[in-house]
Amino acid sequence: MNAIELARAIPKAELHIHIEGSLEPELIFQLAQRNGVALSYPSVEALRAAYAFTDLQSFLDIYYAGASVLLQPQDFHDMAWAYFLRAKADNVIHTELFFDPQTHTARGVPMASVIDGLSGACQKAEAELGISSALILCFLRHLSEEDAFATLQAALPYREHFIGVGLDSSELGHPPEKFERVFARCRELGLKVVAHAGEEGPPEYMWQAIDLLKVQRIDHGVAALQDPLLMAELAHTRLPLTVCPLSNLKLCVVNDLRDHGLKTMLDAGLCVTINSDDPAYFGGYMNANFEQTVAALQLSREDVVQLAKNSFEASFISDQRRAACMAQLRAVAST
Repeated sequence: MNAIELARAIPKAELHIHIEGSLEPELIFQLAQRNGVALSYPSVEALRAAYAFTDLQSFLDIYYAGASVLLQPQDFHDMAWAYFLRAKADNVIHTELFFDPQTHTARGVPMASVIDGLSGACQKAEAELGISSALILCFLRHLSEEDAFATLQAALPYREHFIGVGLDSSELGHPPEKFERVFARCRELGLKVVAHAGEEGPPEYMWQAIDLLKVQRIDHGVAALQDPLLMAELAHTRLPLTVCPLSNLKLCVVNDLRDHGLKTMLDAGLCVTINSDDPAYFGGYMNANFEQTVAALQLSREDVVQLAKNSFEASFISDQRRAACMAQLRAVAST
């Protein structure tokens, strides 16, 4: 098998997927009809045509509009199940799903509806597809830290259904330090902590995520290439970066995938991983991200295997589950 064929076949973990960002236009229209929600787009084609983004904010505007069709537990279940079927086809065997409760509770959707629907799909995916998964609750960084505290409080009755917290939405102007206290509280509660940093924001935001939020993973992190000291720190600590190549291309973080820094980061010894971010909007799920990145950066079979190894190393899974995943990886990589 060449590197692209291996990338398709290899078992992998996805650690940076916003489940609301997997909502395809066809399902948006189905749910809108089911729930009696009026959309401002006349057709699936018109909605898909609107997916021409110039930056993160132009994407977020349409992302939040799409989420308006999610009202009942079954809606969240159906959205997640559609993603799991795609993940299965791409040989994803473990995934950690981000979800944004504030996007829904602000519209009057109960926290229970969001979490019950998603966790039900996670259980079904393990039973029927053999995909292990976990949920990570994300705070919207364009809202206040007080709002984040209130969201955490509302979610705690469902604590057994999520393993950690993250930080997403508009990065510029909303540095990680804004959420230092709520992340401290989450760590006290034993939650895993991750944060988006270094996508459109500067390396300083990554340092804040590390030093102030004490994150266990950084989501995106491509800005590290601008800071040699940060690159050295990340290589030394193996603090994982969940990189999303097609997202970076679609949101104009890079103008050409051949200019992406993922290979440089990999060669420098960083624990970088490939992920799809918001695949319904950015033109590709996991295998599309792998295939196009392998082709653009001329990655080797060894690079592909290392990226898959990194995904399991960076996962919040038990040592036993990690060993099983690595064994599956070795079996495919040896063919």
